[in-house]
Amino acid sequence: MESNQNRANQHSSSQHSSSQHSYRAQRVLHGETWLDDALITIDSDGIIAAIEKFDATQHANFIDLGKVNLLPGMVDTHVHGAKGCDVMDASHESLDTMSRFFASLGVTAFVPTTITAPVAKVRAALQQVGKSKQHGVEGAEILGAYLEGPYFTEKHKGAQPTKWFRDLSVEELDDWISYCDNNLITVALAPEKAGAIDAIRHLCKQGIKVTLGHSDASYEQVKQAFDAGASGVVHCYNGMRGLHHRDPGVVGAGLTHPNCYVEMIADGHHVHPAAIDVAHRCSGSRLTLITDAMSATGMPDGEYTLGEYTVHMKDGVVTTDAGGLAGSTLTLLTAVKNIQQWLNLPLEQAWLMASLAPAQSLGLQHQIGTLEVGKRASMVAVKSDFSIEKTWVNGRLIFKAESVPSQEALCI
Repeated sequence: MESNQNRANQHSSSQHSSSQHSYRAQRVLHGETWLDDALITIDSDGIIAAIEKFDATQHANFIDLGKVNLLPGMVDTHVHGAKGCDVMDASHESLDTMSRFFASLGVTAFVPTTITAPVAKVRAALQQVGKSKQHGVEGAEILGAYLEGPYFTEKHKGAQPTKWFRDLSVEELDDWISYCDNNLITVALAPEKAGAIDAIRHLCKQGIKVTLGHSDASYEQVKQAFDAGASGVVHCYNGMRGLHHRDPGVVGAGLTHPNCYVEMIADGHHVHPAAIDVAHRCSGSRLTLITDAMSATGMPDGEYTLGEYTVHMKDGVVTTDAGGLAGSTLTLLTAVKNIQQWLNLPLEQAWLMASLAPAQSLGLQHQIGTLEVGKRASMVAVKSDFSIEKTWVNGRLIFKAESVPSQEALCI
């Protein structure tokens, strides 16, 4: 990966010292609709200044991207690792490796997610996320930290180690917030735990999103949590009380609440496509594609670690010794392809489940998630075969496929 300075020099040269730079593409997803043969202009701060129909008589000094779709960068709001690296490594190198891998697959922002572990390990991971966010990474940008655990219940523990589960404490939550220098943006918890409602209210007052999962809560308990400010469910259907016609549980409460963002792992292993269809019919644009990816993502079959567990990957499916699913090796690009095929959706609708819905779930839809004037120029050039040609974060080119010529064509 070339250095920031080299990329900056190349980028500056390609702009001919202009304070703005423009790209022409076969199609641009402008907001939620396509604009054919369009020009997008980015200012010196990496903000979109204009999106308009290309006019050869009016537009000059642009880079022609050719026959690509220009789409908003995807946002992974729940991810543990990739390329042999894990958030729990508490290492800038690990987060940077993940960042660069994600950028190569069209992700422009992500939320490093912890797993239940001893307090000292969680603290170290949160501290590193805060430091790496401040320092910056080479690929997809870090939005903040996601605390998944230790406030869960045993029945639906998934791959979370129960011996490190803890009771909720507002004081401890404040400690987590301070460890990552106020960069904690999401906390997952089981709403049936003692003190959960007070904890939800406390977190929401500080602008932190609360999601519900690894939980055996009743429908009524989940509704109370939503009333207190919780706004999402963690990897819907997985790690929670399912839907029964006399006991709707976490799934029923999440799918019927008008403001609940529904995380979904669309890999074909965690959730049946028909169940995803049900969730989509209920939640619509609030269905949020995530990966829940762990360190084996992008790696060959073999043994890996997830928290304190040794897990096994075969044919891309990761399981514990007991045979249970242990995270995924999904990428958001594959999730979009799966959703588009399974639900017979147009590309833009499937894509926005991985860009706009995640941004909305974090309250960041005015900055990222779609390509619109005034928003960050975090975007992806995608070919018709779904391959990623280029990725930009805040207007800066951070990934270019090897097949793309090293010298971009500047049209004058």
